[in-house]
Amino acid sequence: MKPPKFDYFAPDSVERALALIAEHGDHARFLAGGQSLVPMMNFRVATPSALIDLNGIADLRGIRIDDEHRLHIGAMTRTREIEMDAQIARANPLLHAAVPNIAHMQIRNRGTIGGSLAHADPAAELPAIVLVCGAAIQIVGPGGRRSVGAMDFFEGIFETALRDGEIISEIVFPTWPAARSWAFDEISRREGDFAMVGIAAWFDLDASGKISASGLAAIGAGDTPLRLSSGEQILIGRSPGADVFARAAEAAATDLQPASDIHASAEYRREVGEVLVQRCLQTAWERSS
Repeated sequence: MKPPKFDYFAPDSVERALALIAEHGDHARFLAGGQSLVPMMNFRVATPSALIDLNGIADLRGIRIDDEHRLHIGAMTRTREIEMDAQIARANPLLHAAVPNIAHMQIRNRGTIGGSLAHADPAAELPAIVLVCGAAIQIVGPGGRRSVGAMDFFEGIFETALRDGEIISEIVFPTWPAARSWAFDEISRREGDFAMVGIAAWFDLDASGKISASGLAAIGAGDTPLRLSSGEQILIGRSPGADVFARAAEAAATDLQPASDIHASAEYRREVGEVLVQRCLQTAWERSS
């Protein structure tokens, strides 16, 4: 199928993009990489009367590390750019390791980090990564600029804290300790398919060798990416090891909210999620050891 007729605009500044969305209102959509929106338009699930293409706005692109060692990624940065960037591999290896799991290279060549977060597919990798890392989403709109933590950004399936006329401008990841243990894993039917379940995990150790901080997040297990706080709490104050990881995985599984569909049952997703949590924690520990 083909989309219905629409007007196309290619602003070269954020200010011009905001003016265009104000002019065309609810019937206009911002275009990032187009890897979700364009197929929806072809099937006429989305029928905007105007597309405002953000690809020509240089201020929305780029990767940098600030003086506090925080990682800044412009919303229009391609997923493939993240995958190939050496400073991201050092500044946030969990993000860097998760990105190759996203679809196929052709998709990563076009898709953007901001587009993925705005689309908020609960089976997508990037929303879970920004969640587990405690990243902040920088937003610009008619009311000015604001920052929303990842915990507050994802509100439901394909629903976010973005208000009418707002654009994601940048994602800021907090400093990543060099000694942090981390891992990412997911299960899909075929390479490049959406994950049936995926897990991102990290933990830090104190001077005594006990876990002092941790992060666990799941994809494909709820209406949003999920932070698995029950599993995180089990880890705190304990020494890494198979028994602790198994207990944390069992607790984390209680936070999963999977649904059944044509790809897998809810019961299967919950069981696989528990296995992946334990596997990721063990992998993280072995990597750091």
